[in-house]
Amino acid sequence: MTGLPAETHILVVDDDDRIRTLLTRFLRERGFRVSAAPDAAKALAMLRSLAFDLLILDVMMPGMDGFELTSEVRKNHDCPILLLTARGEPEDRIKGLSLGVDDYLGKPFEPEELILRVQAILRRVMPRKQAARRVRFGDWVFDIEAGQLTRGEARVRLTGGEAALLGALAQSAGQAVDRLALSERAAGGAGERAVDVQMTRLRRKIEDDPKDPVFLQTVRGEGYKLVADPVFDSELAR
Repeated sequence: MTGLPAETHILVVDDDDRIRTLLTRFLRERGFRVSAAPDAAKALAMLRSLAFDLLILDVMMPGMDGFELTSEVRKNHDCPILLLTARGEPEDRIKGLSLGVDDYLGKPFEPEELILRVQAILRRVMPRKQAARRVRFGDWVFDIEAGQLTRGEARVRLTGGEAALLGALAQSAGQAVDRLALSERAAGGAGERAVDVQMTRLRRKIEDDPKDPVFLQTVRGEGYKLVADPVFDSELAR
C-alpha cells in the first residue's frame, strides 16, 4: 500500500529493457499504475495523449538523454520528475536542478529507496487535508509541512529542491541560514552552488524583481533568509 490515490500514474523511461521491466513490475506491485517507454521520442508521444503524476527518467539514453528530455517536458508539463543516473558528479546534479528536476537517484539503488523517494515526491505535490503551520510573505502563503506555495487561490508548482529550500528558510523565517546548512537540508549535499541555482529559480517564481528581492534576501557573509510572518492554526481557522 502506498497511502496515495489508487490511480497514481507513473511513466518510466529507460532504454535498458531489463531495468524498465523490473521498475514497472516493482512499482505495480506497490499499487501504482505504470506505463513505460524505451526512449525520449516514445515518452513525448505518450505525454501528448496521457496525463502522468510522476516521470522516472534515465539520464544515460541514446539520442535524447534524460537532461534533454527533461527540458522538453518542462516546456508543456509541470509533473514531477525523478532522474536515475549512474553519474554522481555534482555538475550533473546541478544541471538537473536547473532544469527543474525534483529528485535524483543514483544507480545502483535499492528498490525500497526508489519507492520512498517516489512516495515523498507524490505526497508533496498532491493535496494535503490536514492543516499545517504556514508562513506568509506579501501575497504568498507557504505550507511548510506540505511544501506547497500559493498566491491567492493559485498554487505555484515547486520542484522538490525548491520546496525543501523554501521550507528550510521558512522554518527560520527572518533569520539568516548559511548556504552550507541549506545544501545539507535542501540540496542533498550537492554543494552551495546547487543552493544558489535553486534560489535563482525560486526568486524568478516569487519576486517581482528577482535581481532586487524583497522576500528571499541574501545576507552577505552569512547566507539567505526569508522575510515572512508565521501563520498559526488559529489564524487558518478564521
